[in-house]
Amino acid sequence: MISRRDAAVALDIPLEMAQRHGIPARLSPAELAGLQENPPQWLVQSRANRTGKRPVWVHLQCVVCGYSEAARPKKWWPEFTYVFCGHHRSNEVPGVLPGEVRSEYEGIGTRFVGVTDVAAG
Repeated sequence: MISRRDAAVALDIPLEMAQRHGIPARLSPAELAGLQENPPQWLVQSRANRTGKRPVWVHLQCVVCGYSEAARPKKWWPEFTYVFCGHHRSNEVPGVLPGEVRSEYEGIGTRFVGVTDVAAG
């Protein structure tokens, strides 16, 4: 069985929309395939309304251990160079290249720290 959250990720819609339109808490792979192959009108309209400026879901993967999750991106998130789990030590994370400046953002997804490395100056 597939959870409503996993169905929302697969359909590329917000979890709230899945709930509002009656996607059950659990559905079979066949039911999900049916929604993907023959989408209801609300899903067709939702996809048509997209501007493409911001994704509905992003897939985050730790650069150190490979743990991954799907998360709804926040408006304030920059384009991350990479993310890592908050419990890793700083010496486990790839170093900053010469001539670049690093910024770290805590609270990304459920456990990540986001890293942006940009040219200095």
